[in-house]
Amino acid sequence: MLIKLSGEALMGDRGYGLDPDFVSEVASEIRNAHQMGVQIALVVGGGNIFRGVSSSAVGMQRSRADQMGMLATVINGLALQSAMETLGVETVVQTALEMPKVTEAFQRDRAVAHLNENRVVIFVAGTGNPFFTTDTAAALRACEIDAEILLKATKVDGVYSADPVKDPAAQRYDRLTFTEVLAKDLKVMDLTAITLCRENALPIGVFSIYEKGALAAVLGGQPKATIIEEG
Repeated sequence: MLIKLSGEALMGDRGYGLDPDFVSEVASEIRNAHQMGVQIALVVGGGNIFRGVSSSAVGMQRSRADQMGMLATVINGLALQSAMETLGVETVVQTALEMPKVTEAFQRDRAVAHLNENRVVIFVAGTGNPFFTTDTAAALRACEIDAEILLKATKVDGVYSADPVKDPAAQRYDRLTFTEVLAKDLKVMDLTAITLCRENALPIGVFSIYEKGALAAVLGGQPKATIIEEG
């Protein structure tokens, strides 16, 4: 299983950066799921620190802005690793940008070996290339390690027809197909990520990281989530 965790999720109630208490809560949720005997990998975003797309929109060169965003994901990955290890969960960070004095470089076989040794693996720095989101990185890494499902941790308990915060009448979906996601233009993940998952028959589950026990519920077969797969 691979979990896509946005950088914004690690802010907690703050407007920027990391909330150490909430990072610890997220780590606890992952630890509980890991204790169920599930192999867990994660891809972490960096939007709580720096978002390349928005920065390039105001004049910064896109490739450089995306590289800065990749570095932000490394910070988040290391913070989450520290919180996981405080809870006694052996955790490895692998980066798509080589930085041997900081962490291990991404290598598919080593990642799988770590998972088989009961370690949690956190993938950072996206794909290592500009113009690709961490959504796409999550879909790519999930396919590379033969994950059975890609879980996207969000602020809400699934996929809605509109933003439920702004539209109380928004419809929540329990199940969707990839075709429906594309036809309805639902903003689950970017188009490249959705297409990659569809082409590789990789289901996506969308759940709330803010709801305590939601991750374990998904793994226990009682999902408080929207499941997306081809019908």
